[in-house]
Amino acid sequence: MAISDWPINERPREKLLNRGADSLSDAELLAIFIRTGCAGKSAVDLARDLLSHFGGLRPLLSASQKDFCKALGLGKAKYAQLQATLEMSRRHLAESLQKDVYFTSSGAVKSYLSAQLRDKSSEVFAALFLDSQHRMIAFEELFQGTIDGAAVYPREVVKRALSHNAAAIILAHNHPSGVAEPSRADHDITQRLKEALQLVDIRTLDHFIVGDGNVLSFADEGWI
Repeated sequence: MAISDWPINERPREKLLNRGADSLSDAELLAIFIRTGCAGKSAVDLARDLLSHFGGLRPLLSASQKDFCKALGLGKAKYAQLQATLEMSRRHLAESLQKDVYFTSSGAVKSYLSAQLRDKSSEVFAALFLDSQHRMIAFEELFQGTIDGAAVYPREVVKRALSHNAAAIILAHNHPSGVAEPSRADHDITQRLKEALQLVDIRTLDHFIVGDGNVLSFADEGWI
């Protein structure tokens, strides 16, 4: 049955407008994105098939262009549309950090870092450079490594912080394994970076580790 034949309060688009986006299932949200079904399938049916094929919404959203475009009902235009939507979401989070003071929006920081780093296939070490009010000046991916490590150079971190005239910094890296637990090396590099940055009067506020479903804060754990 076509969605246009459904009761109006059960149609995904009308449901979103009347009840809000958070009231929709993953399949209903995806159906709005793909817009149309195919022979014998409504957009919601097709969305359910796609979620089953990819193993969920997140694997679909992070699929390569090749894998995405091979799926029934998808293609280059939809892939471009999806990437634009994801990038708008990242920029929205970034703008929120630029307006808000860090200590009143740590949840936004975690959401932003998760969006930036969670789906990286190798380890990436990054930094949020902050002004004196602890608002974000810039986010940069500084070092990239293999699946289990990244070489981090304190001198380069200090240089980038000075170039942004940063007053404070938040460190971050992902664990491609999905487990947001720090290694001994993570503790050691955090201390080395903190000491190097102190020499130029830049405060290290936190170090976040981004895992699969969790973001760990050194500051919350009392480690920084």
